[in-house]
Amino acid sequence: MDALGLSKLRHLKPRQLLSQVLNFALILSTAFMLWKGLSVATDSPSPIVVVLSGSMEPAFQRGDLLFLWNRNLELDSPPTPGTRVGEIVVYNVIGKDIPIVHRVVRKHQGPKTPLHLLTKGDNNHADDTELYARGRWYLDREKEVIGSVVGYVPFVGYVTIMLSEHPWMKTALLGIMGLLVIVQRE
Repeated sequence: MDALGLSKLRHLKPRQLLSQVLNFALILSTAFMLWKGLSVATDSPSPIVVVLSGSMEPAFQRGDLLFLWNRNLELDSPPTPGTRVGEIVVYNVIGKDIPIVHRVVRKHQGPKTPLHLLTKGDNNHADDTELYARGRWYLDREKEVIGSVVGYVPFVGYVTIMLSEHPWMKTALLGIMGLLVIVQRE
């Protein structure tokens, strides 16, 4: 118990304890504000995602951290959005919560229709039509694509994968971080 610094918690005055809790809350709120600022700058609800499967190997491995940019609303772009065949996009299927990272293999756009995309994972044998919403053969670029991949950091996202596969680790990690903040101030 003493190794974690819990005995020091008992000796803190209420004002010191409140200061420690507020410092921890400040760290969390700063991280949240940075995330929201990045979301506004990239015009993407999720500017950073982690690759959760091997469907894009060898381009991306499980655990790679991807950086996204949503080219959907560029001011200088021609009438057709900048998505190209071969570009890697991240999309959310309506009714599912997990973003999917796959490559655009075909695009269609009529004079009065929105841009429709057909995607496929590099390591998959078939295209993604089975993953799309029922009755849909293409993705709607404006409604379902959350961004295009512009960069990545290999394997950094394994922490996220471990936390999602083992929920008890979230509680343990938050507890340890909280204790470290309190002990660090002493």
